[in-house]
Amino acid sequence: MVRSLGKRFAPAGNLFALPDASHSIVRIDRPTLPRSHRILTGIAASLLVCSLVLAQGGQSEQTPNAQMTTPPGQAPQQRGQSQREQMPRESQPQLSESGRNTPSHAVAPPVEKTSVTHHRARVGGEEIPYTATAATYVIKADDGTPKATFFFVAYTRDNVQDIARRPVTFVYNGGPGSASLFTHMGLGPRRVALEADGHGMPAPYVVEDNRDSFLDASDMVFVDAISTGYSRPAPGENPTQFHGVIEDANWFADFIYQYVTRNERWASPKYLFGESYGTTRSAELSGVLQDRHQIYLNGILLLSSVAFSNLGADDRSVFFLPTYVTSAWYHDLLPPDLQKLTVEEIAQQAREFAHGEYARALDKGDGLSKDEYQKVVADMARYTGLSPKYIEECNLRVSPFRWFKELERDKRRTVGRLDSRFEGMEADAAGERVEYDPSEASYEGAYVAAFQDYVRRELKWNSDMYYTVTARVQPWDQTGNTAVAEVLRAAMTQQTHLKVLVLCGYYDLATPFNGIEHTVNHMGLEPPVRKNISFAYYESGHMVYIDQKADDKLRRDVVGFISSTYRRAGEEPGAAAGQQQ
Repeated sequence: MVRSLGKRFAPAGNLFALPDASHSIVRIDRPTLPRSHRILTGIAASLLVCSLVLAQGGQSEQTPNAQMTTPPGQAPQQRGQSQREQMPRESQPQLSESGRNTPSHAVAPPVEKTSVTHHRARVGGEEIPYTATAATYVIKADDGTPKATFFFVAYTRDNVQDIARRPVTFVYNGGPGSASLFTHMGLGPRRVALEADGHGMPAPYVVEDNRDSFLDASDMVFVDAISTGYSRPAPGENPTQFHGVIEDANWFADFIYQYVTRNERWASPKYLFGESYGTTRSAELSGVLQDRHQIYLNGILLLSSVAFSNLGADDRSVFFLPTYVTSAWYHDLLPPDLQKLTVEEIAQQAREFAHGEYARALDKGDGLSKDEYQKVVADMARYTGLSPKYIEECNLRVSPFRWFKELERDKRRTVGRLDSRFEGMEADAAGERVEYDPSEASYEGAYVAAFQDYVRRELKWNSDMYYTVTARVQPWDQTGNTAVAEVLRAAMTQQTHLKVLVLCGYYDLATPFNGIEHTVNHMGLEPPVRKNISFAYYESGHMVYIDQKADDKLRRDVVGFISSTYRRAGEEPGAAAGQQQ
């Protein structure tokens, strides 16, 4: 298993990917090969990749398997290919899985397992009785061959008169390669106890009722992606067939289809709630669920959303800048006239500067006059808290990994990537890049330990299987990555009642809020559809729910959004939740 700084966030090729994996902090929990062996292995791997590319006619980008459902906006058009007509899966031709490993000996097929427990928790000011179902579903190919096992935990409220009218929300983390224990222990009916600002506490760790869960408004199904958590490819199956933008969404769609069918939830209002890369998955699922299973959604909640775009370096600089500014404001590094503003006010000024004077300066490049250059340097220093000399040395473009180290270098402190409110200390203050993310380091141990104890002690899930917090899923097939926004646009246009709520942290440097704002503003939505997207903002980071004050607001926004997007018996839908962008 490989663990790195970028482990739960945007994949390579996306706007907010790690710019250079060689600068990640990596732990490999297996024997380390001698250097000479690693060199030979690397050469062999390179030769193999080259031979495969040549064998495919020089095409380095994979084409999704023919059995995968590809939304029209992502349909491959190379070599005159046309989109395969969608038809019921049972009517589709049975094509062999490319790359599938066929074992030479019989292997036992995966067996489904279930643990059902009953609980009560105080949520939203009331005590709620609910049933927790920890289970695995085996997902099969059209010919009945087991392909993978999905692990999930479903929380369903008891004493519901009409389950068909009860909303159900599918929740997951991102990565790609992250298990869903973080959203599980942050949004579910039971959560790990943290300090009020989100800092972790030492063991013994405590699991408590989550007053800010939205179980009172919707049933919740937390799902681990294949290869993460307790979800696994079936024996003999090549894991790479599950690792890609389109592939991942197809398998998730099949799981959702199976869940709503087995549990008689076809009539229920349905929602997707993804965090980080989980937002990419949700956008892709909006089209795949519609095209593959004719499942329409009431709503999608995008928490700490990636930008669904593959933009250039100067675009990255522009979209990161507003979060640099709000972070400097949080750490009291701005001039008094800016420091007295609210976070909403400073964020708006930062947007205007980033997309105005700053963007124009980057666009002019070497054509910038001396006076224009000196002015943008001075204004950038005023808004970011960085020195004019440092900004000049960076040619106006400050990469996030430099920024983490530079912002408080004079204090011998670094700031967090997932949450810039957190500060860290390192071996020296002269380095170019940070050694670790102090925000993740603060609470990760508490989350993992609390979940491991909770799933066994309270959910009665007894298994010797290793729970994979972060799976090695690279290389992740990026086919269709830059067309995900188009998939969401098409789904929202065709599913006219589909609403989207974008949830952004002001101090999130993993997926800065200005990136998804730009994407939404350039999706080409007609006004009647554009009004169905709303935004809500929080004084927190990537995992908004770790901060108690932000979590209180998050609950209000999520419950309001869900309640406004479906019709109760005898009621009309209410007003949209969140701040309209």
